[in-house]
Amino acid sequence: MIPVAFLGLAYLVGSIPTSFLVGRLRGIDLREHGSGNLGATNTFRVLGAWAAVPVLVVDVLKGFGPAILFTGWDGTADSRLAVAYGGAAIAGHVWSIFLRFRGGKGVATGAGVLLALAPVTTIVALLVWVGVLALTRMVSAASLAAATIVPPVAWIMDQPGHTIGFCIAVAGFVWWTHRTNVRRLLDGTENRFGSRGSA
Repeated sequence: MIPVAFLGLAYLVGSIPTSFLVGRLRGIDLREHGSGNLGATNTFRVLGAWAAVPVLVVDVLKGFGPAILFTGWDGTADSRLAVAYGGAAIAGHVWSIFLRFRGGKGVATGAGVLLALAPVTTIVALLVWVGVLALTRMVSAASLAAATIVPPVAWIMDQPGHTIGFCIAVAGFVWWTHRTNVRRLLDGTENRFGSRGSA
């Protein structure tokens, strides 16, 4: 029963609507501004860097914390459960129970989970993200590229099978949550970083 309880707790931690709360402090409902997405990118576009940076940090920690801490607290020390806790946190971020199952796209929280499970792989993905963003000025393209590179890098780094499987699942999930962005990328209508609009 203890791992089940921690799965629920991981989901609740992931469900903390960071950007929504920061927006409310500024008198703004981010669901009604910019892209309407509850993530760091839309927070940056609507409220600026001073609001977006804390959102990004907390969203990363929402994934990192459960993945790295809960297997110690549940008494199992089982890295497979770390994957499960991380997945629950990502699900909470994307489908927050506090916001009628609406949330962000899971990139920052997923990065936090990967940082706990495979730090070197995460650093490589971050470098790819920064490089693609610098070249395209599109956060969506950078996120998709970083997510795509994660599984092969995890395999090259000889990560455990369940970690590689998680990386594959996260990559697919990021592509799914960015499906509207993919359509805009193909149409050539995707917004660039610093402009107002889709995120």
